[in-house]
Amino acid sequence: MTTIYYTASSLDGFIADPENSLSWLLSRDIADDGPMSYASFRPRIGAAALGATTYQWILDNDPGGWDFTMPAWVFTHRDFAPQDGITVTTDDVREVHAAMTEAAGGKDLWLMGGGDLVGQFADAGLLDEVWVQYAPVTLGGGAPLLPRRLELRLEEQGQNREFLCARYAVSPAG
Repeated sequence: MTTIYYTASSLDGFIADPENSLSWLLSRDIADDGPMSYASFRPRIGAAALGATTYQWILDNDPGGWDFTMPAWVFTHRDFAPQDGITVTTDDVREVHAAMTEAAGGKDLWLMGGGDLVGQFADAGLLDEVWVQYAPVTLGGGAPLLPRRLELRLEEQGQNREFLCARYAVSPAG
């Protein structure tokens, strides 16, 4: 079981623009069957964690709303309407990671974002890999990919149409 931060980023290191929008990403060309694509990544995932801003963006911008079939934990102090498969939490990432591991049934865990939440998992030693699909755009500001120092080792790279894709292993603190 691997805990993976799988996300897209602008070339200047942001996962969302200053208005917390991902519209810049959705206009880019990427192949469903290309290297490190979401379609190849998703089947290996058994549970997910995400922050309130990411969850709210999905609710507001995905016509189908939340349609994931995996259990997910939303870290927030906000009030969200109850939804099947979603656990709203303020618990420590270590406790949630244990619950996610149990719920995932031997599959990998997906840390969707934001970057600070992923940083909390990394601080607790619970992050194994970082997969980033770099879009050919700069945003000049917004939500950073990871607002912490983290040592990584490049394991795989590829091009998926417009995207430069990279998979990194988290290195022990050096």
